[in-house]
Amino acid sequence: MWGDDSEGDSESRTDEDGFEAASDGGVTDGESTGELSVTQAPKRKRSGLREASRIFRDYIDLLVGGDDSLSEVPGTGVDRLPMDDPIRDHPTRIDVIADVVDFSDVTNDLPIETPDPDDLREEWFDFSYLRAHEEVERYWVNEPYAYVSVLRSDVDGELHYRVTEPALGAFEEYILEELTRILRNNLMYEDLGSEAERASMFDRRVIELIDDHTASLSPLSVHKLAYYLRRDFVGYERIDPLLSDDAVEDISCDGRNLPVFVYHRDYRDLDTNITFGESELRSFVTRLAQRAGKHLSVSNPLVDASLPDGSRVQLTFGGEIATRGPNFTIRQFSSVPDTPVDLINWGTFSIEQMAYLWLAIENNRSLMFAGGTGAGKTTSLNAVSFFIPKKSKIVSIEDTQEVSLPHENWVQSLTRESATADGSGEVTMYQQLQTALRQRPEYLLVGEIRTESRVALTFFQAMATGHTAYTTVHSESVMGVINRLENEPLSVPTQMIKELDIISIQKQVLLGDERVRRNQNITELISGGEGDDILANKVFEWNPRDDSYNEGFDSTVLEEIAADRGWSTKQLQSAIDGRKRVLEYLVENDITWWEDVARVIHSFIENEERVLEDIENGELEPAGTIEEGVSGDGQ
Repeated sequence: MWGDDSEGDSESRTDEDGFEAASDGGVTDGESTGELSVTQAPKRKRSGLREASRIFRDYIDLLVGGDDSLSEVPGTGVDRLPMDDPIRDHPTRIDVIADVVDFSDVTNDLPIETPDPDDLREEWFDFSYLRAHEEVERYWVNEPYAYVSVLRSDVDGELHYRVTEPALGAFEEYILEELTRILRNNLMYEDLGSEAERASMFDRRVIELIDDHTASLSPLSVHKLAYYLRRDFVGYERIDPLLSDDAVEDISCDGRNLPVFVYHRDYRDLDTNITFGESELRSFVTRLAQRAGKHLSVSNPLVDASLPDGSRVQLTFGGEIATRGPNFTIRQFSSVPDTPVDLINWGTFSIEQMAYLWLAIENNRSLMFAGGTGAGKTTSLNAVSFFIPKKSKIVSIEDTQEVSLPHENWVQSLTRESATADGSGEVTMYQQLQTALRQRPEYLLVGEIRTESRVALTFFQAMATGHTAYTTVHSESVMGVINRLENEPLSVPTQMIKELDIISIQKQVLLGDERVRRNQNITELISGGEGDDILANKVFEWNPRDDSYNEGFDSTVLEEIAADRGWSTKQLQSAIDGRKRVLEYLVENDITWWEDVARVIHSFIENEERVLEDIENGELEPAGTIEEGVSGDGQ
């Protein structure tokens, strides 16, 4: 379990300048001056916490007794800034402290006294990092306990990602270690199944800890300790703020004593102020594996798994197979799916492209997204799936959960590795795909076609038998996709490839100094007749010179849709224009929440005229669109 660390490592926390502050379990006055003899740290034992509390009371007694040799209680918080320190008037400090005080006035989820506002202002956070950095952006990830900043160094001008959490003094560090030890022992043999059960058990136990062991501490210190205990036992320890940041896509630790790196949606690759030592990194990756239901050891040093929230994690135990020590990479899963509106706002697709894809998907045309690693293939696959009619049956198949759809009639299938040496219990992509075809889906979503020929052949057979299918593949061009499909190891016959209607090529490119994702082109595959010829019709293409897409286009796929539905050229254009108008309305009115976007899209599919009329009259209410749009069929 998460808190059960058999190695017993003392967790070092990242200090305020990005370096590790190792916890040695002691409380000292910093200098052996002979002026104070009660500062020798007690050794860890069963009475360690009581001894620490006694030392704390001795400090208070000395203060009350007027001992001039002690100017403050060491380690109870952050050193207060001098009144003339310019950081006191820094806008960041003023804004953050105002948020903290306001939050504490209305929220207190612990049965303890609310901290004194003056203590919050002076000892909650350490703002010394502002002396050498310019703040580019700042936002909360766990208000009022943790915020992140993107900083520009005054020295080299580089950007850095910084996590700021409540500052702990030496005494608070010691108390936290003791509380961690007690809580770990209490929870070691608990059977904690779900994440909710883990959190519920923690809440009960931490209240007991607070009642039994923190009577001598200030409310400010108790709130700090409760935060770190919850972060380390319920959350993901020091990287928990990173996992709480929706703008972070990837988190990677490359080895011991190296900064953890993040891939930020807006700022790309950034180093952080978080590091791990050798032993604590090994303990952390071991616990991550346990959290994912896997075993990581010297004999099984490589693990690919999914965390409880769906994030993909790759873990390496270290040793001779990783010279810089244990490492991990986490690819975040967002429970809030990106929408077509998001992709338009980011410039990944134009409104015209999205209207085209909408009409194609709604009319059961199959589609493949291709591109390199990090090109946004799965994100685009998920976003355009919003265009699938609301009640159509969907079956998705993935190795790890990445797709998140706004549909109820959706069977979500995952593969499973074998837990035994003989391979029993394994559920493969091929098995899931065979099962899916027996479930009679109208739309079939396969996370990725990699190297297994049976999967590729079955996928294309599904299209040949009338299923609309979507998937992703690693390739950087249309010809690259076709060549990869036709040749070993996939070996898909050309006649079967002709069943695919559209290929969308995505790339991650540099636009000025910024790295962005762009749809390079959308191409239709056209059968060349009875032979093996496949013709390509490029419908849209990105122009890197002015970061734009062509608006006018010729589409064989849309012409086929018009023929199938008996539309004239004018009616086809009207269908395209109507979908463009809806997307324009969503973009112009900043309607990006996935539920609202899904409601509007599905309502339009049900009742085009009414939605367009409401848009023109300024009466469209996304929150109520679906109910109004389908009221005519008695739902």
